Amino acid sequence: MTQDDTKGDNTYDVLIVGGGAAGMKLALSLPKDLRVGILFKRNMDDCNSAMAQGGIAAVLDEDDSVESHIADTMNAGAGLNDPDAVRFIVEHGRAEVEQLVDYGIDFSADDERRGQNFPFHLTREGGHSQRRVAHVADATGRATVEVLQRQLEKHDNIDLFADHLAIDLITDKPRRNPRRRCVGLYALNLQTGHVVAIPARVTALATGGSSRVYLYTSNSDGATGDGIAMAWRAGCRVANMEFSQFHPTCLYHPEARTYLITEAMRGEGAKLLLPDGTSFMERFDERGELAPRDIVAR
Repeated sequence: MTQDDTKGDNTYDVLIVGGGAAGMKLALSLPKDLRVGILFKRNMDDCNSAMAQGGIAAVLDEDDSVESHIADTMNAGAGLNDPDAVRFIVEHGRAEVEQLVDYGIDFSADDERRGQNFPFHLTREGGHSQRRVAHVADATGRATVEVLQRQLEKHDNIDLFADHLAIDLITDKPRRNPRRRCVGLYALNLQTGHVVAIPARVTALATGGSSRVYLYTSNSDGATGDGIAMAWRAGCRVANMEFSQFHPTCLYHPEARTYLITEAMRGEGAKLLLPDGTSFMERFDERGELAPRDIVAR
């Protein structure tokens, strides 16, 4: 169901700020007897998730392994990753892909893999030693967002607030009080111009990053760090802010918006060349164009 504003006693069990893949998946994972609200800054399609091209990495091939995927991930993260978090995500990757298939996503198929549990075409991206990226042509993010949206529409317990810009979290005590807790938020209804207070027992921030503060980025216009700023103002601890990811390959045009060229291009053999046509990545990393994203970006 879609909400325009809140009226009366409208306390949500869970209020989710951010309508990308993370926010929608969280809503779908919650018990069906909870009252859930999701705030979208604009509409349900205007998010980084919908702009993602490459695919979803998981152990889907008989020759691949969880340990190999974990090793690749730790190596790509220069050892700074949380090992427990990496293992959890990798071990559950296959199940998440299976759920997306159940939701109706149509991954690109590979005739040579017919008869296997996952007859998908698997591509390769930087930092991976195996082909393990399932994709829907070059618009995996769009396809994922669409199937999640269709699932949300089946749940009467989930309210969708399009065109609602979260402003600030509401706490029951002043910031200096260590026992304060969040009890909802203020949001600007961009259609009416009115600020509304939306009460909630639990508020989850799934607002993405802040890459739009930089001049050059392939991120959605909505990735302006609002959630991080709101959390900090409410007294949350903010850490690891140095980890701002830049995609290394974008199309540049002096009169058009820069957009991402999927990393899967390099996985399928695309080369990075200097203006004179010579390659250069092998001078910096033995993996060449398949080096992790941060190395290629630098």
